[in-house]
Amino acid sequence: MDSHTVLFGVIGDPIRHSKSPVMLNRAFGAIGINGAYAAFHVLPDQLEHAIAGIRALGFRGLNVTIPHKIEVMRFLDEISVGAQAAGAVNTIVNENGRLVGYNTDGIGYVRSLKEEAEPDLAGRTIVVLGAGGAARGILWALAQEKPAAILVANRTESKAAELAATFDSEFRIQSIPWGDLEAACSTADVVINTTSVGMSPNIEALPLDPAWLKPGSVVSDLIYNPLKTAFLEQAERLGCRIHGGLGMFIYQGAYAFEYWTGQSAPVDEMREAVLESFPQTNEIFHNRKQET
Repeated sequence: MDSHTVLFGVIGDPIRHSKSPVMLNRAFGAIGINGAYAAFHVLPDQLEHAIAGIRALGFRGLNVTIPHKIEVMRFLDEISVGAQAAGAVNTIVNENGRLVGYNTDGIGYVRSLKEEAEPDLAGRTIVVLGAGGAARGILWALAQEKPAAILVANRTESKAAELAATFDSEFRIQSIPWGDLEAACSTADVVINTTSVGMSPNIEALPLDPAWLKPGSVVSDLIYNPLKTAFLEQAERLGCRIHGGLGMFIYQGAYAFEYWTGQSAPVDEMREAVLESFPQTNEIFHNRKQET
């Protein structure tokens, strides 16, 4: 770092689990950009001050994670069309003091889901668990794939209803009561956990009973730490196809990198950096590199 280093970061609560600094700093180095990326623990009542701080300090870009993706929109100067449709922001670009919000969660997630688990989502019935900021972006992106129906469930049922109501009826997004979730999962083609249940350090927690899942269905979890959650492990044992959150994490970061720099993101290097950071995959990863 020197006096010309361009600053970037991610804010959230919690945030210490984040692999974004590992991934984005590797990306800047691979492209030869003099940039530095750090994680900042920001409590909800400090969010406005944090955004004022990145504006005043001249940060070029910021990622936003749980629980700030919706509230942060109040403090920005402009919201992109995609982020408006999603109702949430996870990426901020500082254009000479003007803060512009984008949502790369949804497009990053759907790209990963199609590449790694289910290439054709048209006509599918999809259950989405959770009604937070991550869910909003993903719902909008999923709707572009023309599924038969997208059913949203949340333990606080009013939040699911409010979220579904923000989308036009043409998107086929509707909320269901928590009590109907078992029946919905038993027939769904894709079940997606967008909540933080099961994320490190609470890795044994489950967002729903895996016994509800239909064998052969795709079960997806946005969590990438751990790489395979307890929910996915149990779903796999029951004969489901599983999809973890690493791909979404990589691609949402890649899109953010491109918004900030105007250059193509070094996706392979970004994935490598994240995998190397996990102790359980580090030895396997290095052995594979030596073999090749």
